[in-house]
Amino acid sequence: MAEPYETVIGLEVHVQLLTTTKLFCGCLNKFGLPPNTATCPVCLGLPGSLPVMNREAFRLALRAALALNCKIASHPGQAPGFTKWDRKQYYYPDLPKNYQISQYDLPFSHDGWLEIPGNRVGIIRAHLEEDAGKNLHDESGRGGDTRVDLNRTGTPLLEIVSHPDMNTSEEAVAYLEEIRLMLRELRVSDCEMQEGSLRCDANVNIHVPLASPGRESGESSDYAATPLVEIKNLNSFRAVGRAIKYEAERQFAEFQKDPAGYRLDKIAKTTAGWDEAKGRTEVQRHKEEAADYRYFPDPDLVPVVVSAEQIEAVRAEMGELPQQQRARLVKQYGLSDYDAEVLTAKGRGTVAYFESVAGILGDAKAASNRMSDLIFPRVDAIEAFPIPAPAFAEFVRKTGPLSKQDRLDLLAHMLEHGVDLDAAMAATGIKPQTFHESTLRAAVVAAIAANPKAVADFKKGKDAAKMSIVGAVMKGNKGAPNDVVRRLVDEELAKL
Repeated sequence: MAEPYETVIGLEVHVQLLTTTKLFCGCLNKFGLPPNTATCPVCLGLPGSLPVMNREAFRLALRAALALNCKIASHPGQAPGFTKWDRKQYYYPDLPKNYQISQYDLPFSHDGWLEIPGNRVGIIRAHLEEDAGKNLHDESGRGGDTRVDLNRTGTPLLEIVSHPDMNTSEEAVAYLEEIRLMLRELRVSDCEMQEGSLRCDANVNIHVPLASPGRESGESSDYAATPLVEIKNLNSFRAVGRAIKYEAERQFAEFQKDPAGYRLDKIAKTTAGWDEAKGRTEVQRHKEEAADYRYFPDPDLVPVVVSAEQIEAVRAEMGELPQQQRARLVKQYGLSDYDAEVLTAKGRGTVAYFESVAGILGDAKAASNRMSDLIFPRVDAIEAFPIPAPAFAEFVRKTGPLSKQDRLDLLAHMLEHGVDLDAAMAATGIKPQTFHESTLRAAVVAAIAANPKAVADFKKGKDAAKMSIVGAVMKGNKGAPNDVVRRLVDEELAKL
């Protein structure tokens, strides 16, 4: 059932970069060190210390910005490739300088986009800044101390700010998943949400259609817009989805209390936290505007000029992006969008393994299916799978006529005792079948022709009707692998 309102979502994604040292000093950039052991006068903001920009951090950020289709430091009225650093002033216990070195009016990249299924999300900007430290709160509930760990202070952070182009929590999660996959593949970040190297703030409000036009200033003539709420530091995809859904429902409930007198200009924009245990957002403070931060150019850092040669050098080393891979796999191998998405989600190594298997077999669909059936349930990364692509291709070819269970049993034996398929068959007693896929496919085509009523019912949406065709094939080919016959029936019916 459709909601009586439209949810409007923009995301601010913060990504820690995979550099050895911090953004403006030589301290180690590494998760899990003992508290306050990776600090120095620069990242602590001690008098007389001066920052020096990390060249590798800028290169990684540039790589990410190009992957996000951003324009690189091309600002009206400025020299080509000009970008500068700004001080963002605010006080917080884990910010020892009482300001953050960031970028304000001249970020190094802007106006990009990222494709997700069914939507193109605009990117307002992707800019570099230094991270803050971390407050460690006493979780005992007895009102204990809050301790401050400054190891994270000054680590390089890429902030990616989207336009409010998403309308469901599912779209927001898909956008985050695409960013994580892409930045991992580019070796820009490890994007470990549980370690804080990928964090997300969600800006959420709703548009409620109005029965009559003409509302207060700032509202459309055909809908009322609720005030923006920024949900801070969401640290899992599940939290992102739940928080957005809850906040949209909460805002609609508030609107319904007095829809006729609803006044956008009387309600302040707010910042909220997400309580995962309670499953709700909790208001923390009114949202600051840019003027509250008193931005001004950092006097200790010179502006950066990015040359066309630098941009092209970074672009050349990026390789094929996940979106490009998916499109190519569909076009080159005839895979479905789903199969291509599953393969690319596992990383470039998995795609390379698939292409090797498919090339040897000459059957991309079989390669994709057997990898999904046999490999993916066992390992998260293809590098952990001990059977080389040529041996796996041979396994798929020889075991094609076997049942799924026989294939599973053979593979389990090979993983435990070695990759010799013939030895595994001898040890398990599983013998090669004489059924060839071409023979079974011919039997399927004949069964379809002999069962016009089942075909007609199937076309009307009765999916179970195809089982009579499966049964006819199995009756005439006793011992044939049921899962193979079902797949062939699906493939042939899809052609009708």
